[in-house]
Amino acid sequence: MNKDQVKGKIKEVAGEVQEHTGKMVGSTEQQAKGHAREFAGKAQKAAGDAKENLKDATRDLNDNLNRGRF
Repeated sequence: MNKDQVKGKIKEVAGEVQEHTGKMVGSTEQQAKGHAREFAGKAQKAAGDAKENLKDATRDLNDNLNRGRF
């Protein structure tokens, strides 16, 4: 797990809370801001996931190269 995955998930949850709070108080502006924050969090988490996958694939490739499998 990397910092982008963690920060992205936190931002996503905070956006959901802000969006639902906006709905409860009738503020379309807060709903929109919350939705945007949620989306930004999902994007950041996805970038973190991609980094983690690349790191794992690189490690696996290096392991295989060191074992003479390629």
